[in-house]
Amino acid sequence: MQINIAGKKVGANYPPFVVAEMSGNHNQSLNRALEIVEAAAKAGVHGLKIQTYTAETMTLNINEGEFYIKNPDSLWHGQSLYKLYEQTYTPWEWHQPIFDKCKELGIIGFSTPFDATAVDFLESLEVPCYKIASFENTDLPLIRKVASTGKPMIISTGMATVAELDETVRTAREAGCQDLILLKCTSTYPATPENSNLRTIPHLRDLFNVQVGLSDHTMGIGVAVASVALGATFIEKHFTLRRADGGVDSAFSMEPEEMQQLVIESERSWQAMGNIQYGATNAEKDSLVFRRSLYISQDMKAGDIFTPDNLRAVRPGFGLPPKYYQVLLGKKVTKNLAAGTSLDWNILLD
Repeated sequence: MQINIAGKKVGANYPPFVVAEMSGNHNQSLNRALEIVEAAAKAGVHGLKIQTYTAETMTLNINEGEFYIKNPDSLWHGQSLYKLYEQTYTPWEWHQPIFDKCKELGIIGFSTPFDATAVDFLESLEVPCYKIASFENTDLPLIRKVASTGKPMIISTGMATVAELDETVRTAREAGCQDLILLKCTSTYPATPENSNLRTIPHLRDLFNVQVGLSDHTMGIGVAVASVALGATFIEKHFTLRRADGGVDSAFSMEPEEMQQLVIESERSWQAMGNIQYGATNAEKDSLVFRRSLYISQDMKAGDIFTPDNLRAVRPGFGLPPKYYQVLLGKKVTKNLAAGTSLDWNILLD
């Protein structure tokens, strides 16, 4: 099972597809957005994702009550939703130059739409795939709209129950989506390793018969690298030039050097998965000689018997295996043997 995204294959037989999520880390500067694309490409990512919305398509322009962020632990405490989205949205006129820069640098540019108008706009730009955010994974009209494009869909599963995911997947399938990736996601910002629950990844894969991956909000690369060992074929991490520059998502975003390490180490994790293997691999065959084996440790004359003083299991491994040590103790040798002689059956049978 594999998925093709703009010529790039995603699946268990290929290195993990790593995506840098720009989100609002452009800090309302197109030049910075393009610098982020360049830094992401230099770090070796396979794709770069932005988000397509306006404050008006996301929420209502109300600055109090339920539209005001009151949680003191939130990175966005003290702001209204509308004002937050005004600060963080990616202007739609920037999309084309951002995608053009991605294409120029050989990475795949795509986006997360948040309503039907965003999907129509992204279709006009011929994006190769779509991402659905965790907070929209139960928005079935949006799922239906995106699926009707027939393009690959990547859906974050944050907070969704199995029943909700079943409904989402069935809706996507029925509306025309053939290529689907579900991403394990913890919808806290930042997230902690303790709340990542990566064992969900293979369960998602087997339950829905889809490609699986991770949308990761933890700090560092450890959680993302570990996900590969559990079957993740797609990894998404928020990305910025420097956390010190600030920005809506900067606190839990990767810097270029960290992203480069993620690309390298996630591919190493994938390579290390290998196959079920016992016995010496081709690479190990030359090391077999460093096993212990049976050697004469003192000069012996014909008729002498093997004792712990003249028979030892030592390295290298050119003699009989140590498992025959007890068998040989007390047996006579039929000819003179010098110390350092490796034992084999031909010597013993002469």
